[in-house]
Amino acid sequence: MSSNPNNNNFDIRVLGAGLAGCEAALWLAEQGLQVALYEQKPVKFSPAHKNAGFAELICSNSLKADRLDSASGLLKAEMKLLGSHLLPIAEKARVAAGGALAVDRDEFSRLVTEAVQAEPNITLFRQEVTTLESDVPVIVATGPLTEGALAEAIRSVTGGIGLSFFDAVAPIVTAESLNMDKVFAASRYGRGDADYLNCPFNKEEYEAFHQALMEAERAPLHDVDKQEGFTVYEGCMPIEVMAGRGADTMRFGPLRPVGLKDPRTGHRPWANVQLRSENKENTLYNLVGFQTNLKWGEQKRVFSMIPGLENAEFIRYGVMHRNTFLNSPVLLNGTQALKTDPKLFFAGQITGFEGYMESAASGLLAARSAFAALHGKSYSPPPADTMCGALIRYITSENKNFQPMGANMGILPELAERPRDKRERYMAIANRALESMQGWLQAAE
Repeated sequence: MSSNPNNNNFDIRVLGAGLAGCEAALWLAEQGLQVALYEQKPVKFSPAHKNAGFAELICSNSLKADRLDSASGLLKAEMKLLGSHLLPIAEKARVAAGGALAVDRDEFSRLVTEAVQAEPNITLFRQEVTTLESDVPVIVATGPLTEGALAEAIRSVTGGIGLSFFDAVAPIVTAESLNMDKVFAASRYGRGDADYLNCPFNKEEYEAFHQALMEAERAPLHDVDKQEGFTVYEGCMPIEVMAGRGADTMRFGPLRPVGLKDPRTGHRPWANVQLRSENKENTLYNLVGFQTNLKWGEQKRVFSMIPGLENAEFIRYGVMHRNTFLNSPVLLNGTQALKTDPKLFFAGQITGFEGYMESAASGLLAARSAFAALHGKSYSPPPADTMCGALIRYITSENKNFQPMGANMGILPELAERPRDKRERYMAIANRALESMQGWLQAAE
């Protein structure tokens, strides 16, 4: 292998050999391109990574559900159509996990590493990258722990808009799972266009909720977060920490009821949780002020005590961790390239694709986009009624409160005819998505 990363024998450079980078590099190499793949391990490890292999899974060995009528199953089906190399490898490393695709983490990483090293069109450089300067297109797939000189280089080319901080993320629920007999739309003092949904507490409900929140079990911080010195910022304080400061602290904070009137009673609620729309279609709602580090099961139990959320479907639970990601709605276009530099592409979790398979899918899409750019062809992302297209649309659509998002049925457009049964509805959405993806691929040939 060549040891000179500055020679002119490459068609494209891929930074990072995680899931996104490996998918991108393998697909591009399969198309006949000469790919330079850079991985800083074992020269330098992030606080979270432990072995020198590629596509290292850190938090879990689960790649989520396989069945087609699930969001993650649909995503995998689309990735197979897109030419994923990692999914067949995952099948080889599979371990029993019911209806989910789970893998032996070490075996999965070993097999991915072998596949990359065996590809003659990939030249591997085990070194830290400190600059984005390149004579050929670059795909940045360095993940949510991007740091050091490369992080500074990204901040430089993005005008300082890239984010790197400890984050406390609030849960998201689906609109269709809300009890609208209790939830009402209104903005405080009638200002605006009723941009928020409101979940009103009476005194007894609030006191029971506060007690449950105080007693709920918290998740331990990851080692990387402990090493980095986690700090709770006042602006994103976990709701359970706020509850611990006094019974009424939440009522004078994010649960303040002022300026609102419960239409069921005609009076101001004792306390009130506001839900903010997470997308333009108003199918997903964020629990405002509910950043949390509770265990996921505890979040489901306690937050379902909020009036109107008794049967809420949580498509993302709150988490607290160090997170590095771009303000993609401002910076990226549908090709996953910087709006200011069409030769600089981003893929994986650094773009706001949340999850292992989502990250890999992002790598596949960035590879196709970069391939089109290299050959002077126009490129549009997959249609919005596919899971891949919906995720691209989410990370590139205007969003003042942008946070990473994983695959979920709530970001897909509704069906013209909507079956009442959820399984039937989700299967119909999945079938539509696969047909749409096949049409998109045929048009791109």
